Amino acid sequence: MKNKKQIIEEMNNQRPEFIRLLGGTMIDFSDEMPMCTFEFDIGKEYCHSIDIVQGGFITAMLDVVMSHSIFVQGPELMGLSSLEIKTSYLEPTRAGKLRVEGCILKQSYKMAFLEGRMYNAENTLTATASTVAKLIRPK
Repeated sequence: MKNKKQIIEEMNNQRPEFIRLLGGTMIDFSDEMPMCTFEFDIGKEYCHSIDIVQGGFITAMLDVVMSHSIFVQGPELMGLSSLEIKTSYLEPTRAGKLRVEGCILKQSYKMAFLEGRMYNAENTLTATASTVAKLIRPK
């Protein structure tokens, strides 16, 4: 059985290129409260108005952590497909280090309800998201 450090390392080694481009790295997860935490280091090339991160990239980062909160729970899933994502922008999210947390609110065999939160370097909550996802399992 893999330990937590090995699972985090494996997840980071297998991350898609877009997560690397956004400076994303998984830094923690919890089995007890099914959740995971990523750190993103966003450059100004992902911003408008000098240093405000474009909303689509914010949604992408929140989507990453919400989906990974499912993936760290076990290898039995092949993937998931977001059926709906709602993002709320609470404060301007500026370029730099961001902590993004995702958790499972409720999960069945075929569906999951997930939530994400984004914090800036000052630990201010800047954005939240929720999603309904279809779980893809082997046949």
